[in-house]
Amino acid sequence: MTGKPDLPSNAPSHDLFDSDRFHDECGVFGIFGHDDAAAHTALGLHALQHRGQEAAGIVSYDTRQFHAERGLGHVGEHFSSPVVIARLPGHSAIGHNRYSTTGETILRNVQPLFAEFAFGGLAIAHNGNLTNSHTLRRRLVQQGCIFQSTLDTEVIIHLMATSRYHQVVDRLVDALRQVEGAYSLVAMCDGTLIGVRDPMGVRPLVIGEIDGATILASETCALDIIGAKFLRDVEPGELVTIDADGIHSIRPFAAAKSRFCVFEYVYFARPDSVVEGRSVYAARKRIGAELAIESPIDADVVIPVPDSGVPAAMGYAMQAGIPFELGIIRNHYVGRTFIEPGEQIRHLGVKLKHNANRALVAGKRVILVDDSIVRGTTSVKIVEMVRQAGATEVHMRIASPPTTNSCFYGVDTPDRDKLLAANHNLEEMRTFIGVDTLAYVSADGMYRAMGEERRDPDAPAFCDACFTGDYPIALVDHLGGDNVAQLSLLAERGR
Repeated sequence: MTGKPDLPSNAPSHDLFDSDRFHDECGVFGIFGHDDAAAHTALGLHALQHRGQEAAGIVSYDTRQFHAERGLGHVGEHFSSPVVIARLPGHSAIGHNRYSTTGETILRNVQPLFAEFAFGGLAIAHNGNLTNSHTLRRRLVQQGCIFQSTLDTEVIIHLMATSRYHQVVDRLVDALRQVEGAYSLVAMCDGTLIGVRDPMGVRPLVIGEIDGATILASETCALDIIGAKFLRDVEPGELVTIDADGIHSIRPFAAAKSRFCVFEYVYFARPDSVVEGRSVYAARKRIGAELAIESPIDADVVIPVPDSGVPAAMGYAMQAGIPFELGIIRNHYVGRTFIEPGEQIRHLGVKLKHNANRALVAGKRVILVDDSIVRGTTSVKIVEMVRQAGATEVHMRIASPPTTNSCFYGVDTPDRDKLLAANHNLEEMRTFIGVDTLAYVSADGMYRAMGEERRDPDAPAFCDACFTGDYPIALVDHLGGDNVAQLSLLAERGR
């Protein structure tokens, strides 16, 4: 191929700024035994806003009944008013921030979901994606189940409802033994808060404590915002129940090797969180340092693509001995424009969100550091902007390996044929983006930054399927629910 590869064109027309990013999955929060349970949950969801920005919901329990408030949009649009919090009484609550990976963005799809069972009410909120939910849903509908949402989470509720077990935890375990996928979920029933992670621990979930109350949250930053103490991670395949007698732990699933999502360290988690014992901020700086070792280049300044590229750019600059500067300034106060996104406005969209700091860029050889490239459309505009600001050379360094595969475990990603790195070689991508040089950190370099010697192809320490195509959990729906090989695999696992 000569010239620039074709520009990927399936970016959603309603979003000028974020269509060229992986979108964070969801955030969950739960608390048991606190007078201000709903208020603490709202604050926790504020801290987890980066994990889901389409909708938010809270369900509380006051020993008599459940109370629910849900809304589309950011947490602050719905849960900043004392009037709303007052409608959520009780000593227990769970909450959820949503970014849709399955199901439309409509109010009936806003979690936590709630259902009445023979044992009483249950609220549930889920971060992740069930890879056999469509297969299970078809079976449940044929059995007479009536679904109220298009969420994969509701499959868990119906599996619990049709379970032959009597106790709520036994019903939940029975349901989860039938599903495939990545999940961290919190649930709440009469007098009990429940948290559970899938056997491979792909998605995060932590336990904290404040004033004698116990907390479950997607990240430690949600504990920090309310002054809670971090206790530990919920371990892969662990189910914890929290009640008046304390924290109880069981391991109801077959043991599996941990495959935590490495992209949590690259992009998803907040940099001030500690995930699986690692500081996210420190991990991103180490990735940047590995990138500088693997792909050095003579330059005058290292500039991050804000905000997610900042720690990696700092690590690159420190390792390379090149000055770090904020050569691109991000406008944090811009959202979706009210202007109809015609071609001219779409072209200007990146400047509404980013602007080059001309005084630092003009006449300089610039290294741009970003966390990843998805379609590449934003990278093109960023590079054009930096060149227009007077950069004499523009080199791009990416703090993750090439993204060549879609995620099926709770991250909204384009189809593989829309991923730039899946369809073009490095030189074609360099030409398309318009940089003088382009380099990615290697998978081994990324693993070294995580404290691993290298990526072991036979036993990788993380889920890195978006970079390698090595999917650790069966993709039943993607391959077709009747796929014999996949269904045989489930049987071998004893599910």
